[in-house]
Amino acid sequence: MATQQDLSLAYSPGVAEPCLEIARDPELAYKYTNKGNMVACISNGTAVLGLGNIGALAGKPVMEGKSVLFKKFAGVNCVDLCVDTQDKEEFVNCVKLLGPSFGGINLEDIKGPDCFYVEEKLKSLMDIPVFHDDQHGTAIVCLAGLINALKITGKSIESVKVVCNGAGAAGIACMKLILAYGAKQENMFVCDSKGVIFKGRTEGMNEFKEGFATSAVSEKTSLADICKGADVLIGVSGPKTFTEEVVMNLGKDPIIFAMANPEPEIRPEVAKRVRPDCIMATGRSDYPNQINNVMCFPFLFRATLDTRSSQINEEMKMAAAIALAELTQEPVPKEVLDTYSNRSFKYGPDYVIPTPFDPRLIYTLPIAVAKAAIKSGVAKNT
Repeated sequence: MATQQDLSLAYSPGVAEPCLEIARDPELAYKYTNKGNMVACISNGTAVLGLGNIGALAGKPVMEGKSVLFKKFAGVNCVDLCVDTQDKEEFVNCVKLLGPSFGGINLEDIKGPDCFYVEEKLKSLMDIPVFHDDQHGTAIVCLAGLINALKITGKSIESVKVVCNGAGAAGIACMKLILAYGAKQENMFVCDSKGVIFKGRTEGMNEFKEGFATSAVSEKTSLADICKGADVLIGVSGPKTFTEEVVMNLGKDPIIFAMANPEPEIRPEVAKRVRPDCIMATGRSDYPNQINNVMCFPFLFRATLDTRSSQINEEMKMAAAIALAELTQEPVPKEVLDTYSNRSFKYGPDYVIPTPFDPRLIYTLPIAVAKAAIKSGVAKNT
């Protein structure tokens, strides 16, 4: 903007013209404003990283960082919004009323089980896609890594025993997506701070945990007990919760995804010492196989916005996970090798998931997700 003419077009009186056009046809907001490339990253600060309920303001650095990642990795404009309420109905109402400004909503760092209610309620109220990254972003990247780990160990999803320690947003979402990929419900077990979730338990239960309650265990079954013979152990809980006994009890060639941050359920060097046959992943960038949501949410939203999808459905999530898994199996480009000069990237136990700085992500994931959106009928732009 350099002249009076520019100012007149950008603001009064010129700005009145698109206002009138949008009032006549709301769809034109996607043509005359930045709505179609604008996402809100919204939190109430009730479950920030592994720090807990530290409040909306204290969670702002995470929301700001997330906004930068949207722009850096996928060119999506993002505004961080920290809502100062712990009342889920107030939060829902606030987000709903902000809808006209955005093309999509990314929910972040909301405690369970409120997060499940908030996402489902907003999806029913809003005409733009709503996505809780702590649930689904984690689940997508976790499944991608698991697909490759199963292939490397020669195991099939239909036959593996899966144990998840952690029954919050990420844990439940991971298990749901693994179930959708083909795991058998009878082979899946979820633990929380009270122990293994079994049918008939009343303490610390909610409807989301109830979906994974099993009659195959009792209240006396410990994490170490349920891990006997398990093929896959997923951690979305807290630091150092996977003891040597737990890891020793796992079956042959176990897959351990210890994703608590910043301190995992077990350190890779400890797990490898106890079980040298394991495939190990964490949420940390200083170890191989980082389960990092940034390999998902920017690209998922890129496709969602470009296709004007009404929602981010299960087909789109599955497409993202499979695309990530398949990308890992291809030769790694020079840009990645230069960025991580001290690390080897050969498909195998120490490389089951791509890295965030893989330049192929931007043209691999959005295309796969967009195809799934079109095929499943939620895309407006085809």
